[in-house]
Amino acid sequence: MSSSGVTPDRSPGAAPPDGPASSGLDRTIRALSWWWTASPLILLTPVLALAMGFPVVRAQFGIEFASAALVGAVVAPVAGFVVAHVGHRRRVRRRFTVMGAVSAVPILFIWVFAVLLAECPDGYHC
Repeated sequence: MSSSGVTPDRSPGAAPPDGPASSGLDRTIRALSWWWTASPLILLTPVLALAMGFPVVRAQFGIEFASAALVGAVVAPVAGFVVAHVGHRRRVRRRFTVMGAVSAVPILFIWVFAVLLAECPDGYHC
């Protein structure tokens, strides 16, 4: 006895024939993942522009591209982790944790070698 507006229950885990429906949470997770993935490309854009013969791009926009890449590498994993935590997605939380760890390694190297070791003059032990 079913009415015309009610659909039968599907078994748990059964997806519709055209694939699982994408929710706003899934789209947000996907966008944050792509943003993080694009960060190295954003960082290399001024170098590629210089190699292609456009030195003006590197001279004028190099800092902006570097800042955008750094923000993408840091903010995307943190925001993705928060979104996955709110959405109770354990596997996605692990993925964003790994993204954060991968992003932390180059940032840590830049901080150590460019900031901390730059403060020690040659020949002095800090």
